[in-house]
Amino acid sequence: MGQDTSISWCTSTFNCWWICTEVSDGCDNCYARTLAKRYGYGWGKGVPRRVMSDAYWKEPLKWNRLAEASGEPWRVFCASMADVMDDEAPEGQRERLWELIDTTPHLTWLLLTKRPQRYSRYLPAGFKHNNVWLGATTENQENYDLRWPILFKAASARYLTTFVSYEPALGPVRLHGVMGGYPIVPEWMIFGGESGPHRRPMECKWAEDVLADCKVMGTKFWMKQMDARTPAEGAALIPAHLLIHEHPQK
Repeated sequence: MGQDTSISWCTSTFNCWWICTEVSDGCDNCYARTLAKRYGYGWGKGVPRRVMSDAYWKEPLKWNRLAEASGEPWRVFCASMADVMDDEAPEGQRERLWELIDTTPHLTWLLLTKRPQRYSRYLPAGFKHNNVWLGATTENQENYDLRWPILFKAASARYLTTFVSYEPALGPVRLHGVMGGYPIVPEWMIFGGESGPHRRPMECKWAEDVLADCKVMGTKFWMKQMDARTPAEGAALIPAHLLIHEHPQK
């Protein structure tokens, strides 16, 4: 976590706080919960969230300077150890994030949640530099059909790029939706099988089918990993025809 991360689809990770509450089957083998407990922190509803230090909050300011100097895209995933739309977020921390985003125009902030219905409640009306992509996790068709329309509505109201994290992949997902004769689909789809000792198996066909949909509808595709003991092992198992790493344009 931090400037250097093993998550392949972003440059860095940033957590306004640690700890979350499970909301769906995709949370059953949560790596963040396991890691938090390893450090002695609780998890779930009613558990006080761990607030991060002032020094930690200054790190993205350094990344912003580095991104400006390099001219290269710098994508920050928020949050890997929490849910940025958590109803139990520590007081003032989400608002502090919005201020930080507006202070770091050379970073692209990737906000990911299993609670996209909370975007309308907690997001500001807009961001000063529009340097935010809105995402939702959709581990199967049921949650895609539930969460994607809500995500699309929130992002459209703010003219923000959309993405879906189809991880852990627990069932098939097909992209669909039309408005005014045009497909309404995410601009980016991340696919990943589950990792860990209790991982649930994925089918290669799920990745192949959603990739086919992405190609037809113009959605960029990122193949993160197959199901395996560790994310690194899962990445090494990706077959050649699925080894695709695309980003949408900012």
